[in-house]
Amino acid sequence: MFVISRNTAFTYRNKPIDTKQIGRELCVRYVLEGSVRRSGNQVRVNAQLIDAATDAQLWAERFDGDTGDLFAVQNEITSCLANALGVELIAAEAARLTEHPDALDYILRGRAVGFKQFSRDSFLERISLFEHALALDPQSVEAETRLAAVLVGGAQWSDSAAADIARAERLVDQALAASPRYAFAHLVKGSVLRAQNRWQEAIPELETALALNRNLAAALASLGFCKLYAGSLDEVIPLEEQAIRLSPRDPGIGGCYYLIGTVHLLQSHTDEAIVWFEKARNAMPAAPFPRSRLASAYALRGQTERAAAELAEARRLSGGDLFSSIAHLKAHPGAWWGVPKIRALYEATYFAGLRKAGMPEE
Repeated sequence: MFVISRNTAFTYRNKPIDTKQIGRELCVRYVLEGSVRRSGNQVRVNAQLIDAATDAQLWAERFDGDTGDLFAVQNEITSCLANALGVELIAAEAARLTEHPDALDYILRGRAVGFKQFSRDSFLERISLFEHALALDPQSVEAETRLAAVLVGGAQWSDSAAADIARAERLVDQALAASPRYAFAHLVKGSVLRAQNRWQEAIPELETALALNRNLAAALASLGFCKLYAGSLDEVIPLEEQAIRLSPRDPGIGGCYYLIGTVHLLQSHTDEAIVWFEKARNAMPAAPFPRSRLASAYALRGQTERAAAELAEARRLSGGDLFSSIAHLKAHPGAWWGVPKIRALYEATYFAGLRKAGMPEE
């Protein structure tokens, strides 16, 4: 994005000038403003994002920290701001009316749909929008990467998951060939490798994404999944907690809750697992997998009626026969179970709970 320099921005400091005037004078659409207050060893930073055309507040947040480590506070605040602005600006830009939509317009719309909901309908809508973008601009690295991300991320709803994952790989490889330092493309490449059960190969891709963009919370979350499948169970929750701290308003935060719950489930910490799966369900009410995990955990705790209800909802939301039987679920290309020791933990907990919840073997 185009950002006015700090020196120019600071010429408006402590002056009674309205946001619309700043927008006109600097030719900017948005203004980020804020204040810093200190009390003893505590510092509080308030920030708000203003639409310079309408003077409307789009977003506001408060950050608290300890002055004992100001660099850590600064890093946390700037990282959170980067992620929050990424979400808010995409949503605001996608809402702008355009008479002649072009490739970028379709990309923004597709991203905005992903921010609002996580469901089969949004999966199909995003594919359509990114396909339109790619048709208008076949060389668009972002259109290729965003379409690949949806294809691999929505495998649970797809009737052709294996083909979608293969196409996602082709698209992201083309994007990386054209733009090898695009952090999001490395994240998507890692997701593709993860979907192909190539977890050890996915880890360096995700670490490359983080080296290129340390604020990429989704890369941390995805790295947690790969660590789980690769067998490094103890490394998973710290990565998800870091992703949550980095982007506490992230539209994909339900995935972090889901993975933390999965670790607790696999460790037979059923009560803790239920807490996190309920948070994941509330964050992603249209996603089937948190429902199935919750069904298993409820059944393991002896709450069979609640388990059966969540399993039924998982089946409805999946829109197919993904949760029709244990055998079908294990064989689905969009469901990954990890190295043998992790698969054994799934068998002893997740699948055992699904059997208790009423899922047949075949």
